[in-house]
Amino acid sequence: MLEFLIGVDGGGSGTRALLARGDGTVIGDGKAGPSALSRGIAAAWQAIETAATRAFESADLAPSPWRHCALGAGLSGASHTPWRDAFLAANVGFARIALDSDSFTMLLGAHAGRPGAIVAAGTGSVGEVLRADGSRASIGGWGFPIGDEGGGAWLGWHAVRHAQAAIEGRVTVGPLARHMWTTCGADRGALLDWCRSAGQFEYAQLAPAVFGAETDDAHAAALLASAVVELETLALALDPEGVLPLAVSGSIGRRLGPRFSPTLRSRCVDLAQGADAGALTLIRRALQALP
Repeated sequence: MLEFLIGVDGGGSGTRALLARGDGTVIGDGKAGPSALSRGIAAAWQAIETAATRAFESADLAPSPWRHCALGAGLSGASHTPWRDAFLAANVGFARIALDSDSFTMLLGAHAGRPGAIVAAGTGSVGEVLRADGSRASIGGWGFPIGDEGGGAWLGWHAVRHAQAAIEGRVTVGPLARHMWTTCGADRGALLDWCRSAGQFEYAQLAPAVFGAETDDAHAAALLASAVVELETLALALDPEGVLPLAVSGSIGRRLGPRFSPTLRSRCVDLAQGADAGALTLIRRALQALP
């Protein structure tokens, strides 16, 4: 017997869970560490169980056996079939699971399940669209370092490249290069050592410095302008006719969205709900579709 629904938003920086009763009434929430599937299936399940348990605790309830719960999960990496299959095969006991990408549950939450488009830019970047006829598409989201243009890790990666060029005298030294030197290393050996051990998360942590240097550093300003163009490109590709409402989310998206062209800004709407609520919509629809 299903007593509870759990909606999970899981990515590379953390996991959020919403707890709802069977009728959809939200009664609790919880957080845990990363559950991106790229970090490992076991680690993802551990984070999800932790976040779900904390959601029960926030509702002053003892955690229910998972066999009495249905899980909707929007997870980073879920579009990669081997990871998706491995995750589902490792089910820790949930009665039902509906799994999709975290970008799709962001879309469902942003427009409360209705047709629309979303550009999400945080550590990475991706665009999703749900059309009026029920069809959907995903654009971008190829992952760092080959994709995720306009996202935080992309900004940090370009900032480090600028710092490398500044060490060699190929560009003018300014506030952005100096900040990178202080954070990552001020000579070739130190900067190389930092780059060898850095991953997507570490590069994304450098993105705030790009914003901080914008006023006094032409390279930082140009880099942010390029990021805006990249995110606008996603939005235009999602809905070339410009007929759907557009939501912009993520730590980087929220800062760059106001810089979009007037035409795109005129289509922008506030997010109705978060991705964890979108995951609840995902599992509710999956259950409703059952015979």
